[in-house]
Amino acid sequence: MIKKRVQIIVLSIILMPVFTLMGTELTGLQIIKKVYDRDTGKDSQGNLTMTLINSRGSKRIRKIKQFTKDFGKVEKKIMFFLSPADVRNTSFASWSYDKEGKDDDQWIYLPALKKVKRISSDSKSDYFMGSDFTYDDLGDRKPEEDEHKLLKTEKFKNEDCYVVESKPKDKDYMYSRTVTWIIKDKWIGLKKEFYDEDGELLKILEIRKHEKINGIWVITDSLMKNVQKNHSTHMQLTDVKVNTGIPARQFTERMMKRGI
Repeated sequence: MIKKRVQIIVLSIILMPVFTLMGTELTGLQIIKKVYDRDTGKDSQGNLTMTLINSRGSKRIRKIKQFTKDFGKVEKKIMFFLSPADVRNTSFASWSYDKEGKDDDQWIYLPALKKVKRISSDSKSDYFMGSDFTYDDLGDRKPEEDEHKLLKTEKFKNEDCYVVESKPKDKDYMYSRTVTWIIKDKWIGLKKEFYDEDGELLKILEIRKHEKINGIWVITDSLMKNVQKNHSTHMQLTDVKVNTGIPARQFTERMMKRGI
């Protein structure tokens, strides 16, 4: 009897770390919240090269200057198109709010019309400037808008990753689900699959390079591929500066019209 008790105690000691580890495993929601809350600095700026690649391999290159700033309850982003001539002086602004249930506000300035146009909620599924990113992709999707499930953990591109499936609570949302490979401890989505309303794979976003700049992890090279259209958008961010004190006046309608 004593021998049996000793065996039970020993078995309990062996299994205790396993049960403890299982008990502390992060949920899908907790992982996505860590991604959402990742420190991106008080402000940042950089030069963005957007390369559009069609099914024949032909390329169109667009040069953009980008600024972001965290105002506390709202994060503001503004982009100015520098070239080519047909999109020069076009600008885009996006305000992302911390408040749950409050959608992003987005505007685009079209120099030919000399008018700032608000992007309506019905237009969020439209593609931005011929790219493979929708207006919604350029915003900040809040963790509470989806149901998240941790599918597994695995190695991807030599990084330990959580693989999380996210399904929208709004059944009319443009994607039926997404699956994201998230780097442990860095909380960066290294790869993301987007599935259309019929559950078919639509797009794949891959992060090709991320760098630590002034103590902040910054995504500097990414590729979004629409597998159904065989069209891709390559984004390269260079000359990145973080926490330089960008003035609030940089993020106004007047600045959108004025440009760089």
